[in-house]
Amino acid sequence: MQQVERRVNTGTGLMTGARQLSSPHNDPRPAGTAIELLVIHGISLPPGEFGGPWIERLFLGTLPADAHPYFATLAALRVSTHLLIRRDGDILQFVPFHCRAWHAGASAFAGRESCNDFSIGIELEGCDDVAYTPAQYAELTAATRALMAAYPGITPPRIVGHADIAPGRKTDPGPAFDWARFRARLA
Repeated sequence: MQQVERRVNTGTGLMTGARQLSSPHNDPRPAGTAIELLVIHGISLPPGEFGGPWIERLFLGTLPADAHPYFATLAALRVSTHLLIRRDGDILQFVPFHCRAWHAGASAFAGRESCNDFSIGIELEGCDDVAYTPAQYAELTAATRALMAAYPGITPPRIVGHADIAPGRKTDPGPAFDWARFRARLA
């Protein structure tokens, strides 16, 4: 698989090559807060199904409650992420990195609560029990390298899954995510 290269413009908070969509679900980070954590998530809408516009619509605040029975439980949520990596490797950015995306919810890392304040969230289109794709690992690796270069506080020990910062509440990216494969690629 061809190596992908990404860059982050720290002035705009945007990643090169990412399709830009503007989520209304973000706000400024607390003053003086450094970006020091990368949180990897997994998402599929409806659960276990891939493709379609639903994940984008959720993060844009336009998910129709009547399009699927499961959506009635989500339509009123105000959630977002910085990046979404689709199954085919397509990468979308919803929130500039210097802004706080609402991806982590109630969370803590190394004794510090409210991870949204100091983290970047990357959603992978997938679910706990379905293997992620080679294209996703390639894009995740490239995006992570770019983020580490732009934000030196993000180091391998500070790259975690949603389950790590919200144990008992979240399970993603799940056992189907190959941490050893990702870490080897990152090295």
